[in-house]
Amino acid sequence: MLIFIVTEAMFFGGLISAYLVIRAGLDEWPPWAQPRLPVETTAFNTLALLVSGLLMGYSRNLLQKNKIIEGRKWLGYSILLGTFFLVSQGYEWVQLLKYGLTISSSVYGGLFYLIIGAHGLHVIGTLAFLAYAWKRLGAPVNPFTPEGLLPAQLLWYFVVCVWPVLYVLVYL
Repeated sequence: MLIFIVTEAMFFGGLISAYLVIRAGLDEWPPWAQPRLPVETTAFNTLALLVSGLLMGYSRNLLQKNKIIEGRKWLGYSILLGTFFLVSQGYEWVQLLKYGLTISSSVYGGLFYLIIGAHGLHVIGTLAFLAYAWKRLGAPVNPFTPEGLLPAQLLWYFVVCVWPVLYVLVYL
């Protein structure tokens, strides 16, 4: 899992590098004709995602103490906050599309959807992994162990930690 996360870090590093190079080469950023990104709303979503990461850590501590029911409950809260983040970001995309920010409207729009979309796909995949693990933690036969949950948790920490970097670079 560590190799996968390092690979993902390199992937996002490449996206961020491309964004910074393109942004530095333009006189005006963002282009004046493009809709502005909802900084305040996304700040709230960022807070929800960060709290989700903290709840994941709390869940992990409970699970390591073999408090499976409590750990599973807090894992569920973490998944719910992650889902809230994802749905809120999806709503944001719909609104931005209505206001004319599309992949083809400008380099700004293309980079926005590429970078934020890549993160969104990682959120979807990791939430699915976590939901599967959450279900298996309560299974009467062959349940997940805290050690079995670790790869999903590490991936969630990565998704949570990369988001503030993207938020600062793309939204501010």
